[in-house]
Amino acid sequence: MDTARPTLKPAAVAALMVEHTVQKHHTPYQVIFFKAFLAGVMLSFGGLLSEVTSGGATSLTTSNPGLAKVLGGFVFPVGLVMIVLNGYELLTSNMMYFPMAVIKRAVPWWSLPVNWIIVTFGNLVGSLFFGAILVKYSGIVSTAPYNTYIVEFAMKKASEPEWHQIFLRGIGCNWLVCIAVWQAAGARDTISKIFAIWIPIWVFVACSYDHVVANMFSVPLGIMFGADLTVAEYIRKSLIAAYLGNIIGALFVGMPATYFYLRDYNAGSMRAAENGELSNDGPEVRDIDSDNKH
Repeated sequence: MDTARPTLKPAAVAALMVEHTVQKHHTPYQVIFFKAFLAGVMLSFGGLLSEVTSGGATSLTTSNPGLAKVLGGFVFPVGLVMIVLNGYELLTSNMMYFPMAVIKRAVPWWSLPVNWIIVTFGNLVGSLFFGAILVKYSGIVSTAPYNTYIVEFAMKKASEPEWHQIFLRGIGCNWLVCIAVWQAAGARDTISKIFAIWIPIWVFVACSYDHVVANMFSVPLGIMFGADLTVAEYIRKSLIAAYLGNIIGALFVGMPATYFYLRDYNAGSMRAAENGELSNDGPEVRDIDSDNKH
């Protein structure tokens, strides 16, 4: 392995994505669920910090709304950083992983819906737990301007936009999220991983794109604080639209990578890797695997 190179080559990152998926496929379902639960909590920490930053900047929002969005976006990536560095399960990154591995026949097709369903509910339960217990009932944002902003933000996410707008915003969001995850997988050290994640996530939040898991925290929280929005409306308009858009955004990263870098990829080498044998991609991919689980 060339330890002098600060990042992996794209082909090595693509192979690493498939190997991660093989490992996820063989992870017990209850472990996947609890990792997904923790991912929902971690992402919600970032979402809360972003809402506190933006909601508290009332005069700045009035005088310079663009700058207020940039500041709110800047603090949000802390959630994904914690998810990646701790190896938790986030739905939106798995939307990139599993199609790549299924196409290369490294995992069976049914592994994709099974994983997505388990991770969806794990992320949702974690987000709702955080919003209800650690935000609503803790009272940390129970006064103005924070409680007012939380309601307004939920309405802007799930009520005011048209369905197709949320869907299109979902595409832009997960395109950037998957780029962030891809870049982090290719980085060798922790600081580089953090920086690789931070910039794309900052962009998607500042530009008001829609992340299905982030919305699992912000929109239900707004409902808890009195937003004029029903759970059925949230599911129909925000959850489903963002979910489908996020899938398309992930495919815009994963499918070109599969075509560019994995055309000659041997799925049999992954099955050998499952059994503890070295693949033809050799030590380079396997040695940094433990540094890049997410």
